[in-house]
Amino acid sequence: MDDVELLLEKLQAIAQSGKHYGKDIFDQERYHQLEVVAKKLTGKLVNNATPKNLDLYFDSDTGYVTPKVDVRAATFKNDKILLVHEKSSGQWSIPGGWADIGYSASEIATKETFEEAGIKVKPKRLIAIKDMQKSHYPKKNLSYIYKIFFECSPIENDIHGGVETSEARYFTLDKALNLDLSLARNLPEDFKMAFNCHRSQEWQTYFN
Repeated sequence: MDDVELLLEKLQAIAQSGKHYGKDIFDQERYHQLEVVAKKLTGKLVNNATPKNLDLYFDSDTGYVTPKVDVRAATFKNDKILLVHEKSSGQWSIPGGWADIGYSASEIATKETFEEAGIKVKPKRLIAIKDMQKSHYPKKNLSYIYKIFFECSPIENDIHGGVETSEARYFTLDKALNLDLSLARNLPEDFKMAFNCHRSQEWQTYFN
């Protein structure tokens, strides 16, 4: 099904870009028809393609289609990683979220950690840039996504939950891997990679 989702994403991208850049009225009509077909196919072939998800995916953006960016901040203290307990899913994840306009990627890592765990952190290194589809994350929406992971160090110690999180705690790698993890946000291999980076004097950024 992953291959089908990718083909449908490409079909939607062609339709959306064509509607934005096409000048001929007949081409505009064809691209619109192509988008309608893509939406109908997605609704029939993709498991999580609810009417709400389809409307958000097909109607929320214009112009040339590019991937969305999710930023995660792997913060370490005493060889333990900071995780937050998500209220929405009841699962654990590395603090992070969608990149916002007006912020650099590292600033998003700092901002999201403060909002979700209550502390200020300093990004140190870029751990990885991962293509979510090529890395086989379970997807909760239809967008094509890049995931960025930073290694961070805490500037303060008083961690606590936030609006979207019920608590924040530090875990060893073994204990983290035994938690109920939000796999759409972070896979077990992400934790292993983050610890390898943290323990390495010279880390080479991973990318697909």
